[in-house]
Amino acid sequence: MAEYRINDLAQVSGVSVRNIRVYQDRGLLPAPIIKGRTGWYSDEHLVRLNLISRMLERGYTFATISELLQAAHYGMTVEHVLRGTGKAGRFRTFKRAATITITELRKTLNASDKTIALSQTLGLLAKDGAQYAIRNPEVLEGAEALVRGGIDIDALLDRWVRVQADLADVAHSFVSIITDRYFDERLRDMSDVEIAKVAELIQTVRPMAHEIVESTFSKALDKEISQAIGEASKYFETPPAGDAPTRSATPEAVTKESRD
Repeated sequence: MAEYRINDLAQVSGVSVRNIRVYQDRGLLPAPIIKGRTGWYSDEHLVRLNLISRMLERGYTFATISELLQAAHYGMTVEHVLRGTGKAGRFRTFKRAATITITELRKTLNASDKTIALSQTLGLLAKDGAQYAIRNPEVLEGAEALVRGGIDIDALLDRWVRVQADLADVAHSFVSIITDRYFDERLRDMSDVEIAKVAELIQTVRPMAHEIVESTFSKALDKEISQAIGEASKYFETPPAGDAPTRSATPEAVTKESRD
């Protein structure tokens, strides 16, 4: 994967350094990876910049672009965005991520230093001065609810790490449908037009993979939740061994007991 300094990224994308920084400040473009004192951008940043440029040319506002990009990040469609997501939670805003203090993190999530560090690695939080910017408000709100229910936050983050690795394999399997077909010795003999067509073909994988993964996972999750609720409901139907069934006394039973 290619890496670019900001000046190089500006040159290959046709977007000025100033505008790249503006897009970052508005949350439209992810921050670069810092190595030493240099920020490095990838092909993903280049693709995002090209997309932003096309949307701006079509008259989209920054706010609309931000909302659509966030929706795309979570595999949502335009219909999801237009349908709306109901009342926003206390951390949610499309303009800029909310912030949280380390005191709040320890109080609401029982977060340790290790927990906070892992949350940064996973992209849930980002250091912002003396506070932390919330990069994924939906997950943070869900985590708070789980902690209130007695679940250890580290259990959630552990699952996140495992899912991240699993989904990396899933992403590779989808993209390799194209790369296994075209990325061999023939690639070097292709014309620029042919390579551009292959690159465009690779981009079509994203919405398809999102739809497959989202629908498949949704069905699997519904099944697991139903099974878990069904298992829990058994404890309301079957009393523990040795205990008498807890049924409402009928008038006849009450009369018999009073006679006895």
